[in-house]
Amino acid sequence: MFERSEKGEHALLVQPHRGSRLEEDVLEEFVELARSAGATVVASANARIDRPNAATLIGEGKVEELKAIADASGADLVLVNHALSPVQERNLERALQRRVIDRTGLILDIFAQRAQSHEGKLQVELAQLKHLATRLVRGWTHLERQRGGSIGLRGPGETQLETDRRLLQTRLEQLQRKLDKVEVQRTQMRRARTRSELPRVALVGYTNAGKSTLFNALTGADAYAADQLFATLDPTVRRIDISGGQAILADTVGFVRDLPHDLVAAFRSTLSEAREADLLLHVIDAADPHRDDRIAQVDAVLAEIGAGDLPQILVFNKIDRIDGAVARRDVPTDARPRVWLSARDRIGLDHLRDALGDVFAMRRVIGELHLPAESGRLRARLHALDAVRSERHDETGWRIAIDLPETEALRLMAAGDAEMLRPLLPEPEPDPI
Repeated sequence: MFERSEKGEHALLVQPHRGSRLEEDVLEEFVELARSAGATVVASANARIDRPNAATLIGEGKVEELKAIADASGADLVLVNHALSPVQERNLERALQRRVIDRTGLILDIFAQRAQSHEGKLQVELAQLKHLATRLVRGWTHLERQRGGSIGLRGPGETQLETDRRLLQTRLEQLQRKLDKVEVQRTQMRRARTRSELPRVALVGYTNAGKSTLFNALTGADAYAADQLFATLDPTVRRIDISGGQAILADTVGFVRDLPHDLVAAFRSTLSEAREADLLLHVIDAADPHRDDRIAQVDAVLAEIGAGDLPQILVFNKIDRIDGAVARRDVPTDARPRVWLSARDRIGLDHLRDALGDVFAMRRVIGELHLPAESGRLRARLHALDAVRSERHDETGWRIAIDLPETEALRLMAAGDAEMLRPLLPEPEPDPI
């Protein structure tokens, strides 16, 4: 197995494709993935694979051509924008005399660089080891020099390989137990947020659409944000103000086309923030010429993780990159409200807060309360929420006319000092027939 260099590497990118037409945005995204991993792209090549070669994915003639390109460009690494079987990866390395990494391995490498939290590192290591498990034989190719049949040359290759597989399986089980424990803790935290009755909102979208920048703009947090793919992996949760109340906002990992299933499984804790939200803010790079394809790809991943039916607001970010674009709210044409803004320049955030307020303030608590003298704390809370429309005082306390979002009323009740609001709650919506 080739040793991984600690510094940036010179990469030859290989884009396999079917048919005569090659989508340029697919290669552009792969270039960004390579750069995000720290590689320097020195050359690229296309490879038509209408009939994939079982041994090398691409044909023998193309393999020879790639070897010549790599020699001429000085590439010491070959990145293939396609899933490779362990045999294909091994055969390509032998033929090209360079390390070969497929799309899944490249994304795993980026994730390994980006993960910061304990949970994120555990998730990445788990996904890496699962990927490595099928390629373990590569680590012992030096034992192929040992030949059986002669005294002193019967090496322990197979025994060592089996030992290593057992160690790997043990580590996988340890990681899974640790992640299960972390998941229990995260679930408990999520339940606590649920009991607060604040609506839950999750940021989702194609990687590098500006989710973390928008998260920082809405919450005043300092989550890591950069112009690169998978800038942040770890979920971050904060409380935000919206028109008429508050909500819980969670940032999540970005999506890409063909996100490896092992990564979806490994990052179930992060993705559950999206799956269990009340509303998704689907963040889109408004300046991306392929934004409609990106929307469709994100919708596909959301459907895969069980969040495809959740209500969404489409947030078209980065309007600062479009000449003449202005912040605005559009009338939805497909049941998804649209907001155009620039998170970087903090333009149009009020439109988004108003859209959130409209979604969560559709059900309101309106009526009159009789508060006894000892309920001064609740009265002060109602005034702080700007929910008091009128009030009058008599010898028994206060009579207050209120108007506030149902979510705020439920939050006050969860705090234990506003049970008297229950008779004013709207009737539950009937189940659809």
